[in-house]
Amino acid sequence: MSYQPGKKTTAGYLALPPSGAGPGILLLHAWWGLNEFFVELCDRFAAEGYVALAPDLFDGAVAATVEEATALRDEAEERNYEATHEKGLRALDSLCQHPGVQGDSVGVLGCSLGVWWALQLSVLRPEQVAAAVLFYGVAEADYTLSRCAYLGHFAENDVFDSLDDARAMVAAMRAAGRDITFFEYPGAGHWFFESNRPEDYDAESARLAWDRTVSFLNGHLRP
Repeated sequence: MSYQPGKKTTAGYLALPPSGAGPGILLLHAWWGLNEFFVELCDRFAAEGYVALAPDLFDGAVAATVEEATALRDEAEERNYEATHEKGLRALDSLCQHPGVQGDSVGVLGCSLGVWWALQLSVLRPEQVAAAVLFYGVAEADYTLSRCAYLGHFAENDVFDSLDDARAMVAAMRAAGRDITFFEYPGAGHWFFESNRPEDYDAESARLAWDRTVSFLNGHLRP
């Protein structure tokens, strides 16, 4: 699987920092597909000095509504699970093998549905994933298999993944001996980080979450 810097394809999108080299970050999109927000998020990380790769888990399909996104998610999970799973693993390998990536391991970041994939990669490839950032998504996993540090951003008014569910996941991570930093965002709802969702976007919470994310990744991925 190949990725062309600055060019979105059905494989995904790759952004390089001005220097051409830096720590690696794998971005796993929400159930909307690889839309412009996640492309721009790659560019933001590149501007911070990261080699940022976002695989397209839905092969070019992008949803505009919850109904369309639900259909894309169901197809990926029920019909094409193995293909989607393999695509995530191959993307992680591609990032780790990229000549511009510095360090022996990388970070992963997932939003909503992407959190499930981020958590799976963190336990399936512990030698490759040193840090994972989770935006408003929860999932079960055997966290004893992971070696990475986790950062979680969760919304107070989340109708999809409640704070109680998020706190339960955090407790399971800590019981497994994992290092997790957990933030709650008062008044925010699901998708608060995604600026292309005007009805859900919370600019102040998104800014704070971004600053915390960059600081966390710098602390765990930079020498």
